[in-house]
Amino acid sequence: MPRTLVILPRLATSPSIHIPYLPSHQVYTFLDVSSLISNGPLLEPSAGCRLLFDSVTKEASSVPLALAVPAAAAGAAYLNARTSLWYDVRLLQCIVPGTLALHWRERTDRLNPFYILERRARDKASASRIFIIFEGKSYTYAEVYENVLKYGTWLREQHGVKPKDIVAMNFQNSDLFVFVWFGLWSIGAKPAFLNYNLSGNPLAHCIKTATASLVILDQNGTSNVTDGIRRDLEDVRFIVLTPALQADIAGNEPRRYPDWDRSESAYHNLAILISTSGTTGLPKAAVVSYGKLIIAATFSSRFLKIGTQDVFYTSMPLYHSSASLLGFLNVLEAGGTICLGRKFSSKTFWPEVRASGATVIQYVGETCRYLLAAPPQIDPSTGENLDRKHKVRVAFGNGLRPDVWNQFKERFGVEAIAEFYASTEGPLATWNYSRNDFSKGAVGRNGSLYGIMMRANVTLVEVDPDTYEPLRDAKTGLCKTPKPGQPGEMICHVPAKNLERRFQGYYGNPQATLQKVARDVFRKGDAWFRTGDLMRWDGEGRIFFHDRIGDTFRWKSENVSTQEVSEAIDSHPAVFEANVYGVEVPHHDGRAGCAAIVLEEAAGSRVSVDETLLHSIATHVKQRLPRYALPIFLRVMPPGTMETTSTNKQMKQGLREQGVSLPDGDPSRMFWLKGDTYVPFSKKDWQELNGGRIKL
Repeated sequence: MPRTLVILPRLATSPSIHIPYLPSHQVYTFLDVSSLISNGPLLEPSAGCRLLFDSVTKEASSVPLALAVPAAAAGAAYLNARTSLWYDVRLLQCIVPGTLALHWRERTDRLNPFYILERRARDKASASRIFIIFEGKSYTYAEVYENVLKYGTWLREQHGVKPKDIVAMNFQNSDLFVFVWFGLWSIGAKPAFLNYNLSGNPLAHCIKTATASLVILDQNGTSNVTDGIRRDLEDVRFIVLTPALQADIAGNEPRRYPDWDRSESAYHNLAILISTSGTTGLPKAAVVSYGKLIIAATFSSRFLKIGTQDVFYTSMPLYHSSASLLGFLNVLEAGGTICLGRKFSSKTFWPEVRASGATVIQYVGETCRYLLAAPPQIDPSTGENLDRKHKVRVAFGNGLRPDVWNQFKERFGVEAIAEFYASTEGPLATWNYSRNDFSKGAVGRNGSLYGIMMRANVTLVEVDPDTYEPLRDAKTGLCKTPKPGQPGEMICHVPAKNLERRFQGYYGNPQATLQKVARDVFRKGDAWFRTGDLMRWDGEGRIFFHDRIGDTFRWKSENVSTQEVSEAIDSHPAVFEANVYGVEVPHHDGRAGCAAIVLEEAAGSRVSVDETLLHSIATHVKQRLPRYALPIFLRVMPPGTMETTSTNKQMKQGLREQGVSLPDGDPSRMFWLKGDTYVPFSKKDWQELNGGRIKL
């Protein structure tokens, strides 16, 4: 009887297993052929593939094993390429432990991450391991725990902070940020993270929204707290952590308060308040639950395969969920080491990475573009180029554009990109671990099996281009999904009668919370969280960011994706970065495309804006974009003037409001598309356009 050859992903460790859908009287045993599987252009290494063969019969095989094994290996590679089952297994290995941990910690009343720190600090295997590196200082798990207890004692005994109180924090990245953050958790209080770049009315608004009566800030944030803010918030106390005060706190006896102070009834309870970016208005306070903390930390630590020997470097702000949840708590969950940069700087980024021995680095938005734009760092003693002088194995973050993706990997010798998509308030995330070009630029990826599971909770819907609402069928009133590869808004299923189990919304703002939920989407009575982002989900499980709803604009009765146009312009060799948006033009329907660009700098001098360059850019975009999507206006901005959030994400609102008629004294130069080139756009041109004498 000939041997039976079967290819399956590795789903068990036993050398002998029963395969339910194969003949039950046979036993199939593993033969590892992972080393024979090549890494083709559409296939990443599949260490999970195994060859199974019948071990019952002792008769000679009609196919020589020397031929069967390579053939089976090729079959395994084909199966992986077609279904990505190995990738699905990896995703399941990330989500299942997190889900189990979530429910176990809820059942045992250990939802507060303080208990993870405590366990690490009390375990002999990890107590003396370095946990935090910051500006030349290192703290072990035990030392961090002791400082946390001291700050918790200070908050409780000196300032009367009680369990469930909300205390606002205004800090740059530092060891102090962590001590105050976990010090609040150690006494059962809740931190409200503030963006340290805010001042004036936005800062006062965030403090009011959080209902905080106490604000703790480091010395770098004192200038933003003006006398006007103090008068406006006369019932709020502001405490600055001066060196003298830090010394006093260090003298406290570390007191551990009883477990009932940290008791939480459910995983969807408030753990942190994190303010949104406020790019379209005043910031809102997003409720981040304990459940979200646990799932985010356990998933990302396993997805990145963070171990006790890994060092995770981030200079992204801890007040943002990317660095706090997917950075700091990720490392705590894994028992590794985190190196904190005070704030992002292309000058200090790589020196801190090298000094710490970081194996994982974090980026957000345009971080990698800025690092690429910086000149190589040279060893002053040897003259060696230090671009690849590091231990980094993966760059992890969100917002890496496709035109930068491979350039960054190649210049700095980073093996893999781990890109994700998520929002602070949202109940979903997508993940893409990429070593090759198959998923380059994707914000998420799944195989066939995980795709079926995922689409039960996450999907896309077509959007009305005029109202930005989900497009509904005229007869049924229900929504419909776009075809594979076509854009649609990403939405996530939430319990219709118990939203807070998956979506906790915005603190003290039920109206804004309900605006993020669409109902009666696919059947009467259902409820779905709206991300506000348009995505493309193709037939091979790749998810690509298309545009933010509201950033997409209508022109010539067509929908124009600012993301698509930005990528086309960004690929021009003279363009450093491009920010695309739609502008209102008098006597025209819709919005005309405008691209604000910053040019590359070579040897410290800017690229010259001349007829050759303007013609080159016009030719470049015409070759890559349909006619309706061509940016009619081109705004050339000086270096350093492109406005971004503190997480390096471009802002469009201010540019949109300014339009194309620039005020006197603005350093930008405006051009518009005439024929096959861009030419200067003058005040006379604006007057004729405003008077209706020009039709675009």
